[in-house]
Amino acid sequence: MTPSIAFPVDIPFIQDLGAELVSSKDGRAVVALDLAPRHLNSWQVAHGGVLMTLLDVAMAAAGRSLDPAAGGGVTVEMQTTFLQPAKGGTRLLAAGHAYHRSGTMSFCDGELRDADERLIAKAMGIFKFQKL
Repeated sequence: MTPSIAFPVDIPFIQDLGAELVSSKDGRAVVALDLAPRHLNSWQVAHGGVLMTLLDVAMAAAGRSLDPAAGGGVTVEMQTTFLQPAKGGTRLLAAGHAYHRSGTMSFCDGELRDADERLIAKAMGIFKFQKL
């Protein structure tokens, strides 16, 4: 099991989901989740909303890591492509990368893989941050 660090912002929904921030530095971040029955849909694979949430949080954390003075942020746009299902009982890792940052906006991409390193989903997103 990979050790986690504290999220820089308290988000009750992410805590309820059980997501863990593994790393967040220099425009890159990794978020992990152990898939439990509550994360699955009726086909017994990860619900798409769970996958999108992990990618969203990983990309936002990557963007935020470039500016220590960044406050809370919001997702302006996000596009997700689902490639294959994630089966229950596996550990998922969402990796976010901020490839451009302006004064208040961050442009990111992300990949979500399972414990066998299968590519489950990819995403791109734009995030707006407040200055503290």
